[in-house]
Amino acid sequence: MKLNSTFKCIAGIFLLCLSTLITSGQEEKSWNADIKIVERLSKDGPLFNYYENKVPSFTLPEALVSQKGIKIVTPDLWNTVRRPEILELFRKNVFGRVPDSKYTETFKLLSIDKNALDGKATKKEVEIRIESDGKSLTFNLIIFSPNNIKQPVPAFLLIDPWFSDGKTPRWNQDNGYWPIKEAIARGYGMAIYDAALLDPDNFDNFKNGIHPILDKGSRPDDAWGTLAAWAWGASRCLDFLITEKSIAHDKIAVVGHSRAGKTALWAGASDTRFALVISNESGAGGAALARRRYGETVARLNSVFPHWFCSNYNKYSNNEDAMPVDMHMLLALVAPRAVYVDCADEDLWGDPHGSYLSLYNAVPVFKLFGKASALPESMPPLNKPVISGNLGFHIRDGAHNLTLKDWNWFMDFADKILK
Repeated sequence: MKLNSTFKCIAGIFLLCLSTLITSGQEEKSWNADIKIVERLSKDGPLFNYYENKVPSFTLPEALVSQKGIKIVTPDLWNTVRRPEILELFRKNVFGRVPDSKYTETFKLLSIDKNALDGKATKKEVEIRIESDGKSLTFNLIIFSPNNIKQPVPAFLLIDPWFSDGKTPRWNQDNGYWPIKEAIARGYGMAIYDAALLDPDNFDNFKNGIHPILDKGSRPDDAWGTLAAWAWGASRCLDFLITEKSIAHDKIAVVGHSRAGKTALWAGASDTRFALVISNESGAGGAALARRRYGETVARLNSVFPHWFCSNYNKYSNNEDAMPVDMHMLLALVAPRAVYVDCADEDLWGDPHGSYLSLYNAVPVFKLFGKASALPESMPPLNKPVISGNLGFHIRDGAHNLTLKDWNWFMDFADKILK
């Protein structure tokens, strides 16, 4: 009887350990798209591919080989040769070129509340005015900073083109889209600007917003689109933030969701003053590799959103392999600073796998600076962020959105990078 009890006890422990190992293995399994979602999306949108086995074969442009065939083996060669080349290729072929028109920029404090969030924060609203040749435009920047920290704090700047749109994931004090309470509690400043006031998100032939103020004469094929305008606006917000005494001027992150996530990547690539770039579910034209032709494509972007990119981008509709760049090179432009990319499990339109592969293929540039070690070739498990030096990624459960769960992982990463 005693022997039988002992045997049962040992058997029970063995089964428990085996069950734990199996469960652990399941939890750590690399993410793959849910076949039910793949089938549903394929049925609803048969013109677009959601099957991994239907992704065409492709060759990515080399990030570390110059247009003249020079191998980039040092940070100096990257900064003086390859980075300027790639930046110019994106200007010419994707986002467009900001005109070199002269302008004046002024700031006006509209309001200040030193007892915001029940006394936990100070809230400021600032008007930014841009003027050129007698034409002007204003847009507003809202800033929250913690009251219980006396030294300058790191901050997040959120680009929000839906700020005044009632159909948006628009923010409020209890919304995870812009969780100011949680960020203040963790010692971060939070800033947000209404990008649609700078340039409206519709195809108006660039007759409204900042374009007619700075564009002089006819627009060339590489003239800036709306996303480049929003990115330029983020830099103008940064012009003010670096003067704000409550904010650490060298510890400011730029953040964007969806189309604003594409914008955040271009803002961070163009303006090296941003210490951290966070792209939330940016998909095609953002973090996702164009050559995969998975979910949304270049052709779809150009047909539905002709104002987002420059006219030259139309050359690559259904012709992605001809692009002199792909989006791993956009992420690489942030090096050696930090970049974080994330996706959502149900948002196959944004190609989570292609977004991860972009980050994976940007690693060699970050390694050049000693700012990354390696990322696994396979995607991480669902809801398990992966970090390598100045690179971070997660894929969370749920749909296309910017949530508190995302922000908590952003802030965990920022704790390592900005504090």
